[in-house]
Amino acid sequence: MDFKDTIQQIVEKIAKQKDSIATEEATKTSFVMPMIAALGYDVFNPFEVVPEMDCDLVKRKGEKIDYAIMKDENPILLIECKHCKQNLNLHDTQLQRYFVASKARFGVLTNGIEYRFYTDLEKVNIMDEKPFLVVNMLDLSDNDIEQLKKFHKSYYNEQDILSTAQELQITIQIKDLLTKNFQDPGEEFTRYFVRCLNDWKSTAKQIELYKPILKKSIASVINDIISDRLNVAMKNENKEEKQMPQEVENENQQPNEMNEEKLPDGVVFQDREKGIVTTQEEIDAYNIVRSILRQYVDVSRIQYNDYKTYFSVNIDGSTWWWICRIYIGKRSKKICLPKDNYKTNEWIDIETIDDIFNYADGLKESLDLALKEANCWILKSATALIR
Repeated sequence: MDFKDTIQQIVEKIAKQKDSIATEEATKTSFVMPMIAALGYDVFNPFEVVPEMDCDLVKRKGEKIDYAIMKDENPILLIECKHCKQNLNLHDTQLQRYFVASKARFGVLTNGIEYRFYTDLEKVNIMDEKPFLVVNMLDLSDNDIEQLKKFHKSYYNEQDILSTAQELQITIQIKDLLTKNFQDPGEEFTRYFVRCLNDWKSTAKQIELYKPILKKSIASVINDIISDRLNVAMKNENKEEKQMPQEVENENQQPNEMNEEKLPDGVVFQDREKGIVTTQEEIDAYNIVRSILRQYVDVSRIQYNDYKTYFSVNIDGSTWWWICRIYIGKRSKKICLPKDNYKTNEWIDIETIDDIFNYADGLKESLDLALKEANCWILKSATALIR
């Protein structure tokens, strides 16, 4: 099994277990230790991994790092762990203290889902305030996996990683700057375009005129790029479908017999192979959500995906940018809303689907979150193309 497959197994495990992990120790055992093992280190070999290593600069407080990855009897990577539902922004100063007290060049702050990698590019032995690499195990890219691979025991090279770290840190700063100006063009950003189009001259009046036009132009370019990519993907998919031979499950079965199977009462769609049944009540619930949110967004963007265990309402048909999940069973009905940027969620019992109207405010918050995530993805795609 190659490195990518191993990482993918961990991702699947996190997705299944994250809501059941109750403690920091469980996070370490279930998520962090498998990651250390995936990087090629034996978690039970004290020459490779030292748990609870002393990182107390003054030798009085008894401060210890959760894990230290060792090479030639020296620490090369410190790993500080928190519970999988913890906000890592609250704990970076703790890792800074440990970093100063050790000889390691790299530190990781993690909750088992998000991994923040730090080094000391700005001042030797003083951990930088911002990470040079942030990896979310539930939103992995191929590039993230390649960056993780550099910390594998077989490929580890300190100087190579430091060179990459500097490049990544600059890239993050540029992407942040682009994201900020794409969403709301700043004066200096706008001035550059004004000067390019006016013989390198600009006035305050021109800048104010250009700002909203520049914002619309950027959005238009990004949408065109994404549309082109989607069109290419759809053409390739259609081409593959045309090349695939059609399969007939039963040669003696007539076409009308296959296509005109009668659905049970209250069912509008059924996929027997996947075990998915879409009911009229789910569609009615979906239309209630649409009616609540149509004043905030183009209603055509509010779509749904049905699964075996729940019905999902989302933005643009995405499994990631979901607004709510609906469960309609024989004995109970529930609606689920995302919390804390999709890190957690809340299932709420309802008597009838009409009760969904009572959660209009929560649905609006969920819509805002989904739109924010969708816009971030669009900007990420655009900046990737620009690079």
